Amino acid sequence: MGAIQMLQNDAMREHIISRFDEMSPQLQQAARYLLEHPREVALVSMRELSRNAGVQPSTMTRLAKFLGLSGYEDIRAHHAEAIRFRTDGFAARAMQHTSEGEQDVAGAQLSRRMLQGLAAQIAQLSEPASLDRLSAAAEQLAHARKIFVLGLRSCHSVAWQFHYVMTLLGDKTIHLDGPADTVGDGLIRAGAEDVLLVISINPYALHSLELAQLAREKGLGIVAITDSEVSPLVGIADQAILCSTESQSFFHTLTPALAISEVLCGLLANKDRTAALEALQRADRHLLSLNTYASAIPRRRI
Repeated sequence: MGAIQMLQNDAMREHIISRFDEMSPQLQQAARYLLEHPREVALVSMRELSRNAGVQPSTMTRLAKFLGLSGYEDIRAHHAEAIRFRTDGFAARAMQHTSEGEQDVAGAQLSRRMLQGLAAQIAQLSEPASLDRLSAAAEQLAHARKIFVLGLRSCHSVAWQFHYVMTLLGDKTIHLDGPADTVGDGLIRAGAEDVLLVISINPYALHSLELAQLAREKGLGIVAITDSEVSPLVGIADQAILCSTESQSFFHTLTPALAISEVLCGLLANKDRTAALEALQRADRHLLSLNTYASAIPRRRI
């Protein structure tokens, strides 16, 4: 399970986040892994955790010292105590720790665990803190003159999905996407009345971070969909909606980010239901005139 909600109000977690910018790159790498894998911290050895995080075991010890603790065991014990009271929750039941000996897991079992994990991650988004962030983000987007939408590499699908749905409601969004390195050109006429919706997850696309910083310097509001309290976007965003990306497979998941996009579209449409309905009817008529969708199964050619 991702770390986004599991230890949301935990004092050690807040301490790590507050001192994250003071850490060396190696300590940041270790700290980020701790934040994103709290159950693993409690359940595996320091050596295995270090290997999974891509750092030396000594780095975990140095991180503990940096945080004012006597050693890594203090970190592990704290996380073990924290999750002891959470093992009966839906999310905890859905996600089970995977050991190295389970690499040859059956397809049906892996499918079940992946789908259960996704269900748990979606459920986390309905907790009060996430709902408050969604509402605040929708409010800022609703008051923007234009919404510039940015998501590169794997996050492109999330950005495009938001932009596509919003085009059915009007022309308020501008998708920052273009050939020949013209992605940022759409910001030429952007200003303080506009908002940038940026989606980026670890590893963060450098150009997304650069364009988000440029947008901030131009006075735009920033709404971010990202994966961690220590994401580079959190420091410059007015609103940051956090989503888990951890998966039981080799690849991270974008399903929670897509869910956030869909919820934001729904909230924005709900701001003026009459106008939204009129816009959707107009879009339906246009698509019908283009003969976009099939009304019957095409006949097979013999």
